[in-house]
Amino acid sequence: MGEINHDAVLRARVLLLGSGEPSLREQVNAYRVLAEVSPKAYLPKLVDALALTSYRSRDPQVDLVLGAEAVEAARRIEAGDPARAERLRKALEVYERALFALGRREEARTVCEELAAAGRSGRLAQVLAEEGRFREAAALNEKAARNGIREHSFWNMVEWAANLEGAGLHDEALGVFGELLDESRRKAAERKEALAIVTWELVHLSRMCEAAGRPADAAEARREALTVLEELATTGEPQNWSCILGWWVTLFALSGRADEPAATPESPMPPFGTDLGWSGDTREVFLGGVPRLEAEAARLEETGRLSELADVRRRIAVRAAVRDGSHPYWFTKRLGSYFDDGVTLARRLTDDPARLARALTDRAMYFAAARTFEPAHADFAEAVALLDAR
Repeated sequence: MGEINHDAVLRARVLLLGSGEPSLREQVNAYRVLAEVSPKAYLPKLVDALALTSYRSRDPQVDLVLGAEAVEAARRIEAGDPARAERLRKALEVYERALFALGRREEARTVCEELAAAGRSGRLAQVLAEEGRFREAAALNEKAARNGIREHSFWNMVEWAANLEGAGLHDEALGVFGELLDESRRKAAERKEALAIVTWELVHLSRMCEAAGRPADAAEARREALTVLEELATTGEPQNWSCILGWWVTLFALSGRADEPAATPESPMPPFGTDLGWSGDTREVFLGGVPRLEAEAARLEETGRLSELADVRRRIAVRAAVRDGSHPYWFTKRLGSYFDDGVTLARRLTDDPARLARALTDRAMYFAAARTFEPAHADFAEAVALLDAR
């Protein structure tokens, strides 16, 4: 500790005790001063203020400086202080977010490893998935689940199953996802979960079964999904639900993972199977690829390569869903055309019923998200008929 500036200490105390509300910047400066003379009381406050300043910033370079200072302040909190672990976690999260936004993945991963060592393994699992290290990510998911660190929610179970499937462990992935589906069925029967969620899960299960070489199980899942959609088309949801669009976005995006380049440490991809937690650099590259894909689609349309065009347009639709799919106020306005165009294009592929079935399924699940269940049922019934006729 350097020489204490008692005048600065007095001014800081007066500022914080005054009748006015100091700005966040003034609070940070005051806590910096007071943390030197009363570290137990003010280091936690300094970490909180630095983190809040970062959350309000849109400049990764600024966030990096704030995060580094927050980590240094959190490490200065006395060992054994109840405030230390939580403040250090918060500071490390600020720091790693800034590092990822700046593309400094190796340093950011090291921070995530420190968080994992402290019992916060979720972020590291997502980072490993971004780099194609699915088996390692799935091992962290399993460890968290078995130790009761994370509840068996939709988000955790989908992420775990996605990482198992990414690692080629299809039977294990189906086991985890089946456990989630059983829970969703039970909750829906008790009116604790939306039937639309059960439908999305059943359709995703059918895709997983197809990928695992189990076509009979895939057909069974589709038939059950069609039954649920028929109920929704006839009677609607048994009760109103708050926004559940994130469930649809997550599974739709995950369904497109196989169409994307393989994730590697050198060329990371989003951690499909999660709705949040994408690293800043990965999200920016993924969404920023739309102009390139649109240019590719234009070339394919010009040359009449319609099958490839359908695949590229679906990749664009996935990105649109990730960008806008969780916003109910402009959901149909911004997304509807992607699915209508997908079906229109697929109908031109008269010798490719599988692509038409996929486009119809995509639009049916979008309709279910938009709570227009009759057209959802009609589309999916046509898709099921096409697939059953193979």
